[in-house]
Amino acid sequence: MAEHEFEEEEFSTQFNGGTFRRILAQVQPHWRWVVGFLVAVAVTSILDAYFTFLSKRIVDDGIVAGDRVILTRTLITYGSLIVVQALSVLAFVYLAGVLGERVQYDLRRKLFNHLQDLSFSYFSRTPVGWIMSRVSSDSERIAMLVTWGMLDVTWAIMNIITSLIFMARINWRLSLIVVVLLPLLFVVAVHFKTRIIAQFRNVRKLNSKITGEYNQNITGVRVVKALGREEANLAEFDALAGDMYRASYRAAWLSALFLPVVQLISALAVGAVVLYGGRQAQLGGMTIGAIQAFVSYITFMMWPIQDLARVYADMQQAIASAERTFSLLDAKPEVADRREAFDPGTLRGDIEFDHVDFWYEADKPVLTDFTLRVKQGETIALVGATGGGKSTIVNLACRFYEPKAGAIRIGGADYTRLTQHAIHSRLGVVLQTPHLFSGSIRENIRYGRLDASDAEVETAAQLAGAHDFIVQLEGGYAAEVGEGGNRLSVGQKQLISLARAVLAQPEIFVMDEATSSVDTVTEALIQRGMETLMQGRTSFVIAHRLSTIKRASRILVIEGGRIAEQGTHAELLRARGHYYQLYTQQFRKERAAEYELANLAVN
Repeated sequence: MAEHEFEEEEFSTQFNGGTFRRILAQVQPHWRWVVGFLVAVAVTSILDAYFTFLSKRIVDDGIVAGDRVILTRTLITYGSLIVVQALSVLAFVYLAGVLGERVQYDLRRKLFNHLQDLSFSYFSRTPVGWIMSRVSSDSERIAMLVTWGMLDVTWAIMNIITSLIFMARINWRLSLIVVVLLPLLFVVAVHFKTRIIAQFRNVRKLNSKITGEYNQNITGVRVVKALGREEANLAEFDALAGDMYRASYRAAWLSALFLPVVQLISALAVGAVVLYGGRQAQLGGMTIGAIQAFVSYITFMMWPIQDLARVYADMQQAIASAERTFSLLDAKPEVADRREAFDPGTLRGDIEFDHVDFWYEADKPVLTDFTLRVKQGETIALVGATGGGKSTIVNLACRFYEPKAGAIRIGGADYTRLTQHAIHSRLGVVLQTPHLFSGSIRENIRYGRLDASDAEVETAAQLAGAHDFIVQLEGGYAAEVGEGGNRLSVGQKQLISLARAVLAQPEIFVMDEATSSVDTVTEALIQRGMETLMQGRTSFVIAHRLSTIKRASRILVIEGGRIAEQGTHAELLRARGHYYQLYTQQFRKERAAEYELANLAVN
């Protein structure tokens, strides 16, 4: 699609301390691992600095002075500490790996659980690709920052501190030259900060759109190929990919420029030290080993500063990712349980719409002052033109959405006083486009009631009319349905969905145009399964084929969010109103189609 209706929140280009604190808070539950990790990194860094100091002693006190005892003792100390450092490196690498996986696991679990709580409205306006990008790549980038990023920062800071301490011990005047140059590095970092983070935010935004394009083109591949949309889709994708390339290029250029600037400042520091140290050596104020150690400490300190620059650039990406990830976690469900919400144990009772108003967009009302009373065990069929409000009525009855005004009562109680689980766990829904999960047929039917036995699964399939086609498949109930059920026909998927609903034994049953895309034989099977399931249950049937609702307790003709007519099939035909016109028009079309097929068969 060329136009993207979904626009994610725009974030400021300034560093967000609140977001950074939330990133660090991800490791709080694992603080013991963090402490061990930081101690191991600190030990490694301190030993690195001490090894340079030992090198000075080896040169000055051992080699130049010719003292073999000191030389031997220093070498033994050096070798012993190498073993200790190896163990500390092993510890922090292991702890960083484990900590990263735990943070990523926790974050993805939070995101998944939060997605279960969000309302239908959130998913209707948010692309799947955007959500998938938050759960996958963005959560991984956050985990990398709080583990390997923390490792690099800790190691760098410890190296800088220990280097300054040992440099001051060697020559405090010379160390002041280095200290003066450090603020210059800070100024450089501040200069690059805003520009880098702005580009990375743009990259993350474009990445979400690209992921969404992948999702749409893969899931809609049949439509794409049928309509010959490959070239047009490629052109639209190229535009998005080009924008992301240019934004990534600018971000990479700024990040790459950051490092040479740091190296230039490092070179100035080394040059100043060599110049001043050389003069001091001529005057006898510094030894050769001291100058060598001092230059090593500068290099030893400047490399961590360059690492900090790299981590800083990575942090901009992580913050850009975190802002979007936390925006998902901060999204509030429009339908939420009240504090005093309870589970009544049953949904038996009349369902009443009391002067209900509802809209998806405030300036486009769908239902206005809608009133309806559905008796316990009644089967209500909803018919009418597309966009009239049929699905909205059912979605409100199921509490997938809540009224903007008015009230809906179940058994005389306002259903907002009930928990969502109390309502949703007692619903059975079969949609026009059935959804099956990857796995076997048995697993998909058992999704209706996870503790059901194999015998109960097969009984449900028999009642729904699905058993006969299932046993003819290779593998029977163990047959794999494929991604989204793509190994089965639409009719077969509908029968499995119906079997799933039968197994759940719902108290309220919803059939949303489930026979509109199937042949007449499958329609008859679905119809029998529906009649079995609807016995004694309050049921809502949204019908496209009017022949499937002749036995409904009451048929409602919905037009413009209002009930234009209602009654039984016979009553509405006798009234010769809207329903009569819809039914006779559809009847003529079906007969005309049958006549044309008959003529083709004869010819």
